[in-house]
Amino acid sequence: MRQITDISQLKEAIRQYQSEGKSIGFVPTMGFLHEGHLTLADKARQENDVVVMSIFVNPAQFGPNEDFEAYPRDIERDAALAENAGVDILFTPDAHDMYPGKKNVTIHVERRTGVLCGRSREGHFDGVAIVLTKLFNLVQPTRAYFGLKDAQQVAVVDGLISDFFMDIELVAVDTVREEDGLAKSSRNVYLTAEERKEAPKLYRALQTSAELIRAGERDPEAVIKAAKEIIDTTSGTIDYVELYSYPELEPVNKIEGKIILAVAVAFSKARLIDNIIIDIREMERI
Repeated sequence: MRQITDISQLKEAIRQYQSEGKSIGFVPTMGFLHEGHLTLADKARQENDVVVMSIFVNPAQFGPNEDFEAYPRDIERDAALAENAGVDILFTPDAHDMYPGKKNVTIHVERRTGVLCGRSREGHFDGVAIVLTKLFNLVQPTRAYFGLKDAQQVAVVDGLISDFFMDIELVAVDTVREEDGLAKSSRNVYLTAEERKEAPKLYRALQTSAELIRAGERDPEAVIKAAKEIIDTTSGTIDYVELYSYPELEPVNKIEGKIILAVAVAFSKARLIDNIIIDIREMERI
């Protein structure tokens, strides 16, 4: 594995791969890798000739009340994990290289951001779109890999690729879970022992609502209510339980087409998110 920090060196490596006709799988991350990231790298390894992973803590996606400096970083640990996962190039640029001088052009995401976590993180997805546009231009991937745990981010990336006619296949990978169903996250370590026992109820709530939909329920409020009733039995505080079309993230009066049911719950020292995506058309064909 090559670890590259210099943008010109990355461009040179990418040109070489392209001249050889090799497909490139790209896994963009902010580091402090966990099993979810490694699952993306493994998927990319299976489907491409070359795997590029980036580690860049992007200052543009941090809000004024979010501590950019406190974000966990451990490049040596991450490099070892990336190499074991079969990554060919680990790109670890400096913020001054990615954002040299004042911006001449910026990007504003118009849709898919005013709900779920995006509602309380104004400007966050603009920062995501900006850095991904830069990274996509540098890596020029055949396929880009993102985890569905952050399904709103996947929806925003889908819109970015579509609007700018990027010749990139977006590969959305299912959420990696613990044996009891809890979505894997670096935040889980902040749960108390009792909260850790309760936390799997988030996924249980999603599954219960999904079963209602499979049984024929098409009223969004009934589905949301069923999920809330289960989450309310935990000590966590519900931030949201919401249902939208996917990936458009528009409100629906009736459950049809492809939808997402998403939850966010705050425990004492950790805010957990989870979601389930259901395509009603596929369900009705079974």
